[in-house]
Amino acid sequence: LALALARHFPVTGFDISKTRVGELKGGNDATGEVPALELSASALVLSDDADAIEAADYYIITVPTPVDENNQPDLQHVIAACATVGKAMKKGSVVVLESTVYPGVTEDVCGPELEAASGLTSGKDFFLGYSPERINPGDKEHTVDKITKVVAGQTPEVTEKLSDLYGAITSGGVFIAKDIRTAEAA
Repeated sequence: LALALARHFPVTGFDISKTRVGELKGGNDATGEVPALELSASALVLSDDADAIEAADYYIITVPTPVDENNQPDLQHVIAACATVGKAMKKGSVVVLESTVYPGVTEDVCGPELEAASGLTSGKDFFLGYSPERINPGDKEHTVDKITKVVAGQTPEVTEKLSDLYGAITSGGVFIAKDIRTAEAA
């Protein structure tokens, strides 16, 4: 996703793993998703320093959402990412969750976590959005630049911005969901 966006916009990819960032900077994607030539040719900036993402206009959170031993959703990575983004964002930022979650997480979990970390108010000072990942690791046919992206924002204006953002990177089109909870259910 970061590479696709970096073809059209200035993008900083942030990961807490120094090892992962180092590998990617060296042209090695351990997941096998991205060829070394594509990584080295990209304008994508990679960092493990949270200061590198300060004052961005858009934050797209893509973290694992496993289930625990009781098959309950484990949102620890989502919550931690919201704390990091909340410290970095500014008024007017749009925060999009892409991680697979149940309906309500973006607004009922992420919104309050971002507010607590930033001191800003969701829906007034910053805005939420959701776009399900919709790709499977290793699938070379249904890649992020070919699938239909589902998007929803906290306001119609945010939804339109997300439609434009994701529309720039996919030939599969953008489907605008009725609201964030509907997009989460997709």
